[in-house]
Amino acid sequence: MNITRRNLTIGGISLLAGTSTSTLSRAEFGELLGIGEGIEDFALATDAYIFGYPLVTMEMTRRVFTNVAKPEATRGPMGQIVKVRAYPNASYRDVTAPNADTLYTTGFFDVGKEPWVLSIPDMKGRYALLPMLDGWTTVFQVPGKRTTGTGAQTYAITGPGWKGSLPAGVKEYKSPTSMVWLLGRIYCTGTPEDYAEVHKLQDEFKLVPLSSYGKPYTPPEHTVDPNIDMKTAVREQVNRMDAVAYFTLLCKLMKDNPPAAADAPQLAKFARIGIVPGQDFDASKLKADFVKRVPEIGFDRIMLQFKVNKDMKDENGWGFTTKTGIYGTDYLMRALVTAIGLGANRPQDAVYPTSMKDAEGRKYSGTNKYVMRFAKGQLPPALGFWSVTMYNSEYFFVDNPLNRYSISARQNLKPNPDGSTDLYVQKDSPGKDKESNWLPAPSGDFVLMMRLYWPNEKNPSIIDGSWKIPPAKKVS
Repeated sequence: MNITRRNLTIGGISLLAGTSTSTLSRAEFGELLGIGEGIEDFALATDAYIFGYPLVTMEMTRRVFTNVAKPEATRGPMGQIVKVRAYPNASYRDVTAPNADTLYTTGFFDVGKEPWVLSIPDMKGRYALLPMLDGWTTVFQVPGKRTTGTGAQTYAITGPGWKGSLPAGVKEYKSPTSMVWLLGRIYCTGTPEDYAEVHKLQDEFKLVPLSSYGKPYTPPEHTVDPNIDMKTAVREQVNRMDAVAYFTLLCKLMKDNPPAAADAPQLAKFARIGIVPGQDFDASKLKADFVKRVPEIGFDRIMLQFKVNKDMKDENGWGFTTKTGIYGTDYLMRALVTAIGLGANRPQDAVYPTSMKDAEGRKYSGTNKYVMRFAKGQLPPALGFWSVTMYNSEYFFVDNPLNRYSISARQNLKPNPDGSTDLYVQKDSPGKDKESNWLPAPSGDFVLMMRLYWPNEKNPSIIDGSWKIPPAKKVS
């Protein structure tokens, strides 16, 4: 059997992913990897890697995000709100696929010991949403304009086992895990005047432990841990962890961030390789002859979901799903969204079509020029806002002369004489008269991501398929 490393990897991953594209049996795949009789345990280990990817990534994100003495820029200590005052730039590496449309009002806090109370000011009609993610990246609540309006609101976020009474006027939101990530987004046009208005609103947000609610409260001082890597992107830190370190951390995290009841059948299988919720990882049950391959194959299986997951749609070169935010037992989808868009919202709040190829199916390159044409009356239908963002191949912003990382209606797009609208996606300026419609690209490979916040739920809608995304066509 003459099989190249690439064919082996693709065939084997497809086999482990449960698709029909592989010509290899599990036994053949195991033999070629040098695993022998351990292929079933190897499959279990990669399943466990995928299962735990969101929780491990959230923890590594939390460590980096909170490892500062006081709130600064995009980071802040546990239990303190970070008020991002401007869009991130091309140097930002904390989270993959950041946006340049909203100002984040965000923070991590631990509800394991007591609830935390979040006070939201009167947003004066401004579009905002304040999703709360548990440790597994599930959006368990999302107050905001779409769901609860824009008036002043107060919530107590309680932990999995908490029972008690709350002050009058405080509504309970129960988190399934001790770890909570408030990932609030407030729409902002980016002008100095609008920045100032949003800053005023951000300054009125309050987050305090329940025991301090209604009393003067000063957050405790935070000690910076010099052992935490603050420079390497979180995804890279997670991906380079070896299997033993990864599963050791996963088991530790599951003690305070329990899996859902629906996960029980999957977790029962993992006991065979030393992974049991509530217990430390038993590394003696993970066979040494395949342990080095687990992270590599596990992550490749995650990224393969672009092609094989039934809930991933491919429309004119744009891949997207309406299964974000709440994942149930679709562990592969949950891991994929974690890898490329940590913090994604529920589809009713946002849909994120992503494109890595042009209308002819060829990878985007900054050596070419592309045009997206929206027919008259067919700009993206969203009640909140829409945008198209430029990322490099690693899903980070691209440095450019305009400091423009996304394009949307706020650029005062110029329509064509027939009412259609063109977006110019290219490295160099299309000319001063067209720069309002220009999304600058890098010299190398790149990725496009569209955001539709509060997308229409009825015609025209991306959710029901009655609105189609136009392709980005290469210009001759």
